[in-house]
Amino acid sequence: MTSAWFVRAVLLLAVGAGIAACGQNNQYAAPPPPKVTVAAPVQQDVTSYFESTGNTAAVNSVDLVARVQGFVQAISYTDGEFVKQGTSLFTIEPEPYKLKLSGAQAAEAGAQATLKQTQADYQRQVDLAAKSFASQAVLQQAEANRDNAQANLLQAQTNTQQAQINLGYTNVIAPFDGVVSARQVSLGQLVGAASSPTVLATIVQLDPIYVNFNASEREVLRVQAILARRGETAAALIGIPVEVSLQNEDGYPHHGKLDYIAPSVDPSTGTLAVRASLENGDRSLSPGYFVRIRIPSKPQPALLVPDVAIGSDQGGRYVLVVNQDNAVEQRKVEPGQLVGDLRVIENGLTKDDRVVIGGIMRAIPGEKVDAEQTSASATN
Repeated sequence: MTSAWFVRAVLLLAVGAGIAACGQNNQYAAPPPPKVTVAAPVQQDVTSYFESTGNTAAVNSVDLVARVQGFVQAISYTDGEFVKQGTSLFTIEPEPYKLKLSGAQAAEAGAQATLKQTQADYQRQVDLAAKSFASQAVLQQAEANRDNAQANLLQAQTNTQQAQINLGYTNVIAPFDGVVSARQVSLGQLVGAASSPTVLATIVQLDPIYVNFNASEREVLRVQAILARRGETAAALIGIPVEVSLQNEDGYPHHGKLDYIAPSVDPSTGTLAVRASLENGDRSLSPGYFVRIRIPSKPQPALLVPDVAIGSDQGGRYVLVVNQDNAVEQRKVEPGQLVGDLRVIENGLTKDDRVVIGGIMRAIPGEKVDAEQTSASATN
């Protein structure tokens, strides 16, 4: 009995120890926090840009018209040719207008002679009246004749000037440097006879050239706030550099200056009309081109994070940051322009924040992580 009881007791103790050991092996152990890489925002001066699209436009584009009637006697340019200011382009038969000028000059000379005679008569009557040898009526008549002769001379001089102007109109010249379009009339054609002026051709100035574009109302308000902080007005923007690029060009190889800002925002579009002027000596830009515009501002201190660190949801753009307790927080941010692989953060971050830039998929807001510090610039 005693030995059997002892064996049974030993077996019970062995089974109990085994059960206890199994319970210890199956106890739940929490997994370690996921590893992520964090970095403080990069601090550096950044040149921000206003970017838009627009179209090129000619500074001057004029229809050359016949301002006097006559037959086209000569066409002195080649269609599409670049001409300098003052170049003769069309000649409308000048002979009739030369004759009219000669007639006007002759009439002016006659009026001058008549005025000289009436002036002498008037002076003679003044002298006689002073000696009581001429009546007041005769003196007044002499004065009237003199005044009438002066008026006739003035009219004759006006007719001469008009005749000279009309003669000048027979030689149609380039009003500025530019490219002349294909002629719209032929040699020997009668022009200037219709009720509306006859268009002979069109001349377009290509250097300099305008670039017209628009700024949104939001952008206008932002710029106004910056100017207010500096104590400046919109006039300070005139002359600032503007960079322009064509559709098939990399970068912004064309440079000009801002030269016009509309005085008011267009309520129908909510935009402000703006214009830049560019030198175009090589005539690489033509009116009507679609272009991209970029206007740099003064470099300003900014915070930047890798662009891959920025996410988006229905609430907007955000980054994940790790707080002092190594817990992940979702932070709403306002991203700005891209600088290499880094994105400017306009609002929402401080320089001491630890932004998750690696292992983003393992970073869950509200959960703790094992954060490894690195440099954001190293991800460029």
